[in-house]
Amino acid sequence: MASLPTPGDAPADAIPTDPPRVWLLLGEKIGDNNQVDVIADVLPWPLIRKTLRFRPPYDQEKPPFAVTIDHVDRVRSDRLEPPWPDLILTSGRRPSMAALWVREQARGRCRVALIGKPSGLLECFDLIVMSAQNRLPDRSNVLAIGLPPIRVDRAAIQRAGDAWRERLAPLRRPLVALLVGGPTHPFLFDERITERLMRQVCKMLDETGGSVYVTTSRRTPRAVTEALESHLPRGSRLYRWQPGDADNPYLGLLGNADAFIVTGDSISMMMEVAKLGRPLAIFPLPRPPRSIKARLRSVFAGLLLPPAGSPGWRRVLQPLGFLLYRRGSLSHPRDLSAIHETLIQRGQAVRLGEPLPPAGRGADDELAPIVARIQALLDTVGGAKDQRGSHPR
Repeated sequence: MASLPTPGDAPADAIPTDPPRVWLLLGEKIGDNNQVDVIADVLPWPLIRKTLRFRPPYDQEKPPFAVTIDHVDRVRSDRLEPPWPDLILTSGRRPSMAALWVREQARGRCRVALIGKPSGLLECFDLIVMSAQNRLPDRSNVLAIGLPPIRVDRAAIQRAGDAWRERLAPLRRPLVALLVGGPTHPFLFDERITERLMRQVCKMLDETGGSVYVTTSRRTPRAVTEALESHLPRGSRLYRWQPGDADNPYLGLLGNADAFIVTGDSISMMMEVAKLGRPLAIFPLPRPPRSIKARLRSVFAGLLLPPAGSPGWRRVLQPLGFLLYRRGSLSHPRDLSAIHETLIQRGQAVRLGEPLPPAGRGADDELAPIVARIQALLDTVGGAKDQRGSHPR
């Protein structure tokens, strides 16, 4: 296994004068790619898209984090070869492993900007852009923002809305779109939880007199889908997700529904509704009972690896936390409820069962600080920095 590289190892004379070569290193997760594309759209440099496919079993399972491309299907993927990039923008475990491998081949003459929580050691990356659910500590290579960068294709939503308007017309108004995800660590989502969700949906419909259109997604278990169908209110509809289905109503609902309920596991669906400024209710998923060991690990992680923005006194023990983190004894927690709270605090969502917020302005972009930090990595203006930027060691 290759050793994990440290940013900033390029020789001092490696200062390109041409515009930087920027790669977008993408995987197979649409949500991760979406975030990369949102940022890439506002970067001022030429961009080269590199899409990776992954070989079994790593097309489904997570590979051990390492600086390698052994998990990449090189036949089906875009080629990773010279000329090497000056900057890689990527997201996700599998593409980020390949990004660090590319930087190793480039002898450190490449910067890696990661969108989202790193799966490996966070000091390996030149920049980490993290939204509220990723509770990373204060470090010079970490940029904390509130909500993740999500693109909403308003033109596509308008087209789908027009195409679906007549098909949705027979449903009683107000039309509520229930967008369903699936279980994700550490949350539960089974038939019992589905029944509880549908009881709350039916209560809402009793109060409003409307109907619900339920759509499942790639992660929705079959048992959950069947429970949704068995508890579907009269006069409502259910769509069972199918890969590549051109008749998926999702975009049509984004264009036509009067209100939305989204299960709290799906950041991308919550963010798309919030970006559109539509009334949004979040159904948070419960956590399973945790063992004493798991609870103690969580407490120690909070004490020794305090998230960015914590008071200074909470960072006194952070060096010990990093030591345990490097040894694999502690990990940085991921808290999806932090996204819920951010949306609620900004008036863009409520918890299911509370009065819906009115339609309003969509969630703001937080791109300016991201672009500024990425530009700083490659800034050569006035000789203040070389093309390699400045890194923590």
